[in-house]
Amino acid sequence: MGEDGTPVTSPSRAALPATFITALRELEPRPAAMLVHRLVEGHSLAACATHYAIPPDTFSVHLLRAALALTRRRGLPAREPASADEETAWARRLAEALERQDARFPAGLAPVVETCRELQAQAGPVATGLEAAEQESRASPRRRREEWLRRLAVALLLALTAWLYLSKSEEPAVPRQRPPVHKAPARP
Repeated sequence: MGEDGTPVTSPSRAALPATFITALRELEPRPAAMLVHRLVEGHSLAACATHYAIPPDTFSVHLLRAALALTRRRGLPAREPASADEETAWARRLAEALERQDARFPAGLAPVVETCRELQAQAGPVATGLEAAEQESRASPRRRREEWLRRLAVALLLALTAWLYLSKSEEPAVPRQRPPVHKAPARP
């Protein structure tokens, strides 16, 4: 609901899980993981903050930023908060809106709240789709080629290290000599 009490609906109310899957896979890994952990897997705000070892208020701000990015990826208008104080307030309002359907929030936050609520509503199909996409990515020829190239690079580095270690010239061990001890002349 907007601050005036009227329900706010998104223009793309019937978003398909595929749009969320694509948008989440295009996001940076950490924001996508935060959205999945909180909205798809359904963990509480406190559990998510504990998982990321940050305070709940900080997690709320990160979640807001991730939700803004997701909303823009879906092609919906999403305005950035004008100041740090507005960002903190929006983060609190988003957290409230995700907990309660009757929570009030600013009109500028409406597309973000609706995107998050839609993602929560389609959590099952989105989770299944993300897992299938990850399995497909792991099985792709490109991914297998990258893994073999990484293994080859590691093997080459180990071989080079061993060669440098074994080809090191033997330096004769020079015994350490103590500096001579000078005795002070005896006083008559």
